[in-house]
Amino acid sequence: MEKSEILERIQGLYPEAQIEANGQDCSFELLIVSQEFQGKRPLQRQQSILGLFSEELKSGKLHALGVKAKTPDELKSMPSTYVGT
Repeated sequence: MEKSEILERIQGLYPEAQIEANGQDCSFELLIVSQEFQGKRPLQRQQSILGLFSEELKSGKLHALGVKAKTPDELKSMPSTYVGT
């Protein structure tokens, strides 16, 4: 699956989100920052993203999709490094 397709789908659900994607082919790590995550539990955030790719995950077109979904305030408290950078 192409990185651009992944980003496009997420932007469709969360248009204002800032997204960092690392990986290639069928395995990606994502950091998604959106104010829309405010008040949602981490599992709810991840499920909203993973649901966009349920067919690809079932078929094997996408093998692994790691999701870190944060609000802008939560991002400020994260370490300055991200997985893969």
